Amino acid sequence: MVMEGNNSLFKILIVDDEADYRETSKMLLEEFGYQVETAESGEEALKILEIEYYPLIITDIMMSGLNGIGFLQKVKSIYQQNVEVIMVTGYGSVETAVQTMKIGAFGYFIKSHNPDELILEIEKAKEVIDLKTLNNLHRESRENKFLVASKNKNMQKVWELVDKVAESNANILIIGESGVGKEIIANEIHVRSPRKIKPFVPINCQHYPDKLIESELFGHEKGAFTGAVARRLGKLEETNGGTIFLDEIGEMDLGTQVKLLRVLENHAIERIGSNRSITVDFRLVSATNRDIYAAVEEGLFRKDFLYRINTIEIDVPALRERPEDIEDLIDFFIERFAKQTGKYIIDMEPESKEILLKYQYPGNVRELKNIIERMVILSSGGMLTLDNKKAYVSENICNVQTINSVKTNLSYKEAKQEFEKQYIKGVIEACGGNITHAAEKMGMSRRQLFNKITEYGIKNSQ
Repeated sequence: MVMEGNNSLFKILIVDDEADYRETSKMLLEEFGYQVETAESGEEALKILEIEYYPLIITDIMMSGLNGIGFLQKVKSIYQQNVEVIMVTGYGSVETAVQTMKIGAFGYFIKSHNPDELILEIEKAKEVIDLKTLNNLHRESRENKFLVASKNKNMQKVWELVDKVAESNANILIIGESGVGKEIIANEIHVRSPRKIKPFVPINCQHYPDKLIESELFGHEKGAFTGAVARRLGKLEETNGGTIFLDEIGEMDLGTQVKLLRVLENHAIERIGSNRSITVDFRLVSATNRDIYAAVEEGLFRKDFLYRINTIEIDVPALRERPEDIEDLIDFFIERFAKQTGKYIIDMEPESKEILLKYQYPGNVRELKNIIERMVILSSGGMLTLDNKKAYVSENICNVQTINSVKTNLSYKEAKQEFEKQYIKGVIEACGGNITHAAEKMGMSRRQLFNKITEYGIKNSQ
């Protein structure tokens, strides 16, 4: 029998319109240690997949509504090779098996056969999925090597620090503006560490409401709250010897900070709805674009929690502070997106390149990546051209004016706030009052920008 410890982090979604078969299959697979969720139709399964990732699906072929073959086609068109599907039917047919394999099914199982055959098929799928995950990790690591190379002395110091801290288990806090590549740095800490063969689990704290982030981190038991229809492992438990990356940790509510602080002290969690303590093994890397020390002063972030998460602090410079790297990054992203789109790129129009080399990049590396991707997609005849040069030039002028307008008799905190206020006003004006566009350029969400507009009392003249 397969040991539960090998399977407890592997999730399977069973799709079948027969309730008895769903429950029987769920009980069987849970005996082998798998995490199992069920859906009574293809339509319900697609909704579940929008919320949570399942690497393996076991689906019946003969179902009312969207049948198994139609469901398989939709899953493969949306998730491609990221999700494997085993087809199940009560009526064996060579023709049906061949048809589903052509669409992309991993395997085929007949309900009347020995369940051991299904378990063997699942084990094969799990091996393939685990191998793909490892290959993706290696591929991403190789790709990131281009992003970690820098000609800037401050950025070189960042990577030297990453090398030093990777071998330890120290909690790391990465600070820097949105889009500077904090997740890339966190991932590099992981792949250079002894934990590299274990999961790297990123969570953006800003994407979850206060109550949901606790369930996401700690997991919950069936019936713990409305909507908790099954037991679910939290991300801290899923990490299982790896690294968890909490991005935008500055957005975490105070209650969750207290609970996570306790976990960091005791290395144990309790799922919501349970009083059983579960030992957890993970390395914590966090990141924020907020002034976290100002948040502590304002009572929005716990001082004891801050001390716990930043044994080592890594401060990542903005892209405008390392202009010597811009040309190499432009070339790197051109090559990446040319491969992805299959386009042959000859060169970039000289005027466009000159603008990009002088541009201030409020959205940092992420913004540069998005600009190059757009240029490659819209290119024709192998030449890359900026489609709205005036916007980039006017924003550069705005940035220079903002820097020059800051008063020198202010405290550092006051000067920083004044700069931020003027900078936000300038970008909004440069974007013609379009808040969505301005937020994208600054590398922040609309909600973050609206909060800043409210905080500084900025009026949109458009």
